[in-house]
Amino acid sequence: MTNMQLKTSFSIALIISAIALVSWELYWRSQGYEPTLDDNKHLWAVERAKVDELLADDVVITGSSRVLFDIQLDEFEKLTGKRPIQLASAGSSPLPIFHDLVEHTDFDGTIIVGVTPALFFSTTFPQASPWQRPQTRVDHFHQRTYANRVNHWLSIPLQKNLVMMSGHEEDADENIDLKGLLNRIKLTERTGKPQYPPFFEFGTIDLDRNVRMTARTVEDTAFANVIKNAWKFILTRGGPSPDVEGTTNFFVADAKKFTERGGNLILVRPPSSGMFKDGESKFFPREKLYDELVRKTGAKSYHYEDYEELKNMICPEWSHLSAEDADIFTRVIAREMIKDKALKKTN
Repeated sequence: MTNMQLKTSFSIALIISAIALVSWELYWRSQGYEPTLDDNKHLWAVERAKVDELLADDVVITGSSRVLFDIQLDEFEKLTGKRPIQLASAGSSPLPIFHDLVEHTDFDGTIIVGVTPALFFSTTFPQASPWQRPQTRVDHFHQRTYANRVNHWLSIPLQKNLVMMSGHEEDADENIDLKGLLNRIKLTERTGKPQYPPFFEFGTIDLDRNVRMTARTVEDTAFANVIKNAWKFILTRGGPSPDVEGTTNFFVADAKKFTERGGNLILVRPPSSGMFKDGESKFFPREKLYDELVRKTGAKSYHYEDYEELKNMICPEWSHLSAEDADIFTRVIAREMIKDKALKKTN
């Protein structure tokens, strides 16, 4: 093959590839998809790195997906003058991340810990999913290489502008990256075990990990029901009993170390509704678990049931607030924190 033929073949292949990629991108946009960031360990590590530069009047948030959705950074900053570092992790126990902050930083400012009872009191067993997921992020932060950092920052413009790059670490069925599309292929289950139902991402995320529920989740009942079906599967499939004593003792020890060095610990219990609220009330009674945690840590506490504006909030998929209600929730608890002098207003 001559050089001219090689150049021609290469040009044709390049043109066909470009047409295919543009067509693929336009197809997914026509289906209503928009570019979104991947809330992966790389994005989390960028925020974790900021903690080393924080001062005593700064704020860090950790917990599960409820404080990720329900505490809005813009609203919090408007009221307090401080924009928190968001280190919450979806589907996770907050214990590994809080432990990392206590053991591997000198931070003595404010840490807000979101308490989702089923996850907070789940386990202290390192191989369990609620523990392993956040621990993976912590480990990545401490072990990441310069190549990891460069690859992450090079991927950000692509994630922001290309729908075809959309994908999430939890591999939801709605993801349209290669891994997500492969996950949509459901083979016949031959073990007799129930299969996890479809699960769609229902939030958008910014570079600093501020998450807001999508309008579709609020407005499209059928879409919200898909999420509820996934929650039903989790709630009814059974599993090991929660390790209330172990998790409480582990957290209390870290809380004591943090407060003794001057740290300000705040516990927040975000709303739930429907099947989630019923299950939490039955299996994780407030007076025996959350209130006892508050008593043992001596932390300031903000439980949604204690506020008229919050106690009857409805979560569209039972576990997280709509963007509008999350703004309200943030404003209410931020004002209460300032009123209690749990936080100092700096603006």
